[in-house]
Amino acid sequence: MLVVKIGGSEGIDPEVVCDDIAALARDRVPLVVVHGGSHQTTEVATALGHPPQFLKSPSGYTSRRTDRRTLEIFKMVCCGLLNKGIVERLQRRGIRAIGLSGVDGPIWEGRRKDAIRAVENGRTRVVRDDLTGTVERVNAALLGMLLDAGYVPVLTPPALAYTGEAVNVDADRAAAATAAALGADDLVILSNVAGLLREFPDPTSLVARVRRDELEQASEYAQGRMRIKLLGAREALEGGVPRVVLGDARIERPVSRALAGQGTVVA
Repeated sequence: MLVVKIGGSEGIDPEVVCDDIAALARDRVPLVVVHGGSHQTTEVATALGHPPQFLKSPSGYTSRRTDRRTLEIFKMVCCGLLNKGIVERLQRRGIRAIGLSGVDGPIWEGRRKDAIRAVENGRTRVVRDDLTGTVERVNAALLGMLLDAGYVPVLTPPALAYTGEAVNVDADRAAAATAAALGADDLVILSNVAGLLREFPDPTSLVARVRRDELEQASEYAQGRMRIKLLGAREALEGGVPRVVLGDARIERPVSRALAGQGTVVA
């Protein structure tokens, strides 16, 4: 069982990634695809006159400020353009893919955050009207039915809050929760870097392996979104996933090469 998370950053060619996913699916590897859409959401939001804002937590994690308008743009980009684009590419390659958001089913449920602490100009403020949350429940039964029927589920945020409203959730952490719920053997998280770099952005400083007891120390090297990916890796391991690989989506056969150990292996 394999869960593949495709990053939403600039520089990733979905055709190359879908080629490899399709090859694995044809080899009858049961897999679930999760994707984000941060770069495209930023582009569309800016073009629509609603440029993004980002919040940085006291612990150093960065998240998108999600008001109602931002959530609508996010759904339009991720659930529409990007999700159906991946499904279309897989269908062209003969794969029975089905695209769903976390709201459908619902596949992902969790708690909407009542308040977010954010650091701005050296001061901490509390944001109470943000539409973000965390995935706490995964509908493994529904995903299992789709997998047993021969489909490749392609999943994207948002998730559904217990209150019944859509909330933006981090796709890396949602992929980790999905991998844990499905008892996956591997979680592959692809992005536009080679993996965890000791001296970002130098690709020769790749950290090839991180033990689970070294994750806190390794996070000191992480820049930007890599901190969230390491958090997702930690949560996947804690949920019983034996191995997480942070791989490079920009190379040929990115998933297969990640499974072969190319990138940063966290286990």
